[in-house]
Amino acid sequence: MFTALTSSLLAVTLLGGCADQPQPNADAATLAAVSYRAPGPSTLTLFTMVNNRSGQGGHTSLMINASERVIFDPAGSFYADVVPEVDDVLFGITPGVEKAYRGGHARSTFHVVIQTVEVTPEQAEIAYQRARATGRVSGAFCAKSTASLLAGVPGFEQVNQTFYPVKLSDSFGALPGVVTKKYYESDSDDLQDGLARGNAALNG
Repeated sequence: MFTALTSSLLAVTLLGGCADQPQPNADAATLAAVSYRAPGPSTLTLFTMVNNRSGQGGHTSLMINASERVIFDPAGSFYADVVPEVDDVLFGITPGVEKAYRGGHARSTFHVVIQTVEVTPEQAEIAYQRARATGRVSGAFCAKSTASLLAGVPGFEQVNQTFYPVKLSDSFGALPGVVTKKYYESDSDDLQDGLARGNAALNG
């Protein structure tokens, strides 16, 4: 049932980057061609897009550095020609793609809260497999689906099972070892403009 809660969440998240915009699934050969793992330890990075005026969260996603680095972008709006997608998982998350991802969402009206925690390879791989098994997520369920994914990873069972991105961010940030940063840009408030510029930069 489409409740009043869901309706109000959808109104906010559509502005912040959460939308039901399915892209065609890439094939295995395409995914293998772009596979990338960041050097260093295994990590989980929670992205929260926050409205600069109201402080409300507009979107939640999770970058997972496991056997490869991916972004679980539930009901996300991000796209780039060089970034294949299967369901709501983005592949080939090189430093340039990660920069385009956060830069596309950060603008005059929203900033990005970036929270990273080092995990064991086993924890990261569980998160990776859970992301790949989740399937497509409906609009307004970005925080809830991310929280559910995290709850299945040993050591993250206490994460708040919430529909609200900022509440999830607060819960994640209270975990031991989490490092929190905030990323701002002051360009156009049009999300699609930011995504298009990021896509152009990656193509160039």
